[in-house]
Amino acid sequence: MSIEDYLLEARQMQALSLAVHIPLVCFGIALPALVLFCEWRYLRTGDRLYRTLARRWSKVMLGLFAVGVVTGTILSFELGLLWPEFMARFANVFGLGFTLEGFSFFTEAIFIGIYVYGWDRLGPRLHFLSGIPIALAGVAGSLFVIAVNGWMNHPEGFTLRDGRAVAADPWEALFGNTFFWHEFVHMYFAGYIVTGFLLATPYAWGWLRGRRDRYHRTALTVALSAAAVAAPLQVVIGDWAAREVSHHQPVKLAAMEGLGETRSGAPVHVLGWYNGNEVVYGVAIPRLLSLLAYHDPGATVQGLDAVPVEDQPPVNVVRYSFQVMVGIGLLLALISAVYLYVRLRRRRLPRPRWFYWAVVAAGPLSVVALIAGWITTEVGRQPWIVYGVMRTSEAVTGASGIPVGYATLVIVYIGLAAGVGWMLHRFSKVPLEADWDG
Repeated sequence: MSIEDYLLEARQMQALSLAVHIPLVCFGIALPALVLFCEWRYLRTGDRLYRTLARRWSKVMLGLFAVGVVTGTILSFELGLLWPEFMARFANVFGLGFTLEGFSFFTEAIFIGIYVYGWDRLGPRLHFLSGIPIALAGVAGSLFVIAVNGWMNHPEGFTLRDGRAVAADPWEALFGNTFFWHEFVHMYFAGYIVTGFLLATPYAWGWLRGRRDRYHRTALTVALSAAAVAAPLQVVIGDWAAREVSHHQPVKLAAMEGLGETRSGAPVHVLGWYNGNEVVYGVAIPRLLSLLAYHDPGATVQGLDAVPVEDQPPVNVVRYSFQVMVGIGLLLALISAVYLYVRLRRRRLPRPRWFYWAVVAAGPLSVVALIAGWITTEVGRQPWIVYGVMRTSEAVTGASGIPVGYATLVIVYIGLAAGVGWMLHRFSKVPLEADWDG
């Protein structure tokens, strides 16, 4: 096998693992906060419905955390096995991020066990307090990993000598780089969007089947409120992220829009196909790219012609991923706007059946948008594993066992998917607690 064969298979393995793990990260970010919100409402009002909801969701939280442990462990091994040169040259720069993420993981594991198994063993206030470290650790763990990714997209905090990083300043590299902040905020809000809509999906389905009791109304309200607040704000955060990309990764921006030539007043093309020079069969919106990237409709935007072909990412992959993310994001923001209008103006849930069909679809669509966003970020950085410093082809392993590892990985993930489906089905069949008198 050639190095290109190893590179393709290694990238596919890494992509598969990320696609499986990232939705679980969203639950780690947002689900503990939603569980704590329900328990807080119970402590404030004495309404046992909220205790029932928090207790049931905490079991889901534990189950998904356990699956996330497996997928996260696989990812950590893949970094060393698939990209050994990357680890050898730059681990002294970004290794601190993974070390801190490990502390966050152990903190989360300890307190999630205390919380889930302490419902009838701890006092109400102490039990609530035991959940706060779970929420903090879930956010902190994702923060440290995203800091590493931000550094890969905008490397700094080290000196390059003979191809290796020396004089490293990990704090500056991880938390001082420009890309860290918008990536973290973007992912944080994505966590609430994905968790909120996926959590709302089974209750919306139950609503369509006639289950409109107070339990379903409350669960829908909590889950949809979280997603509906985050989705419109994500549009603003996405604009911020795109402008950072335009300044620091102009080649990625050109790939996202299929801009073949550097030009002023650059348009946005909706749909269409990049043929190597320009987008064909697309709908052009004049000057919109210049306006969105620089807030100036006449601004000059760098095209793909500014770099050699070998330094360009696969344009159509990046472009379609970006358009899928934006299209679904706008749809979710529209669903959220409808929900917020009815909820705030009329103090009730929307009544039309189409709205609940939309919520059922919004759950899986939010995951598609999440993965499409990460494809845009990671594939758009290619051919660099460390942007402008180290090519992905220089980092890949030369080991010959990748096909066996790839097949094993697929089998493991199929088994995990089946296990998660079985677990969630079992949880859904557990009767509501007898102590809730709703």
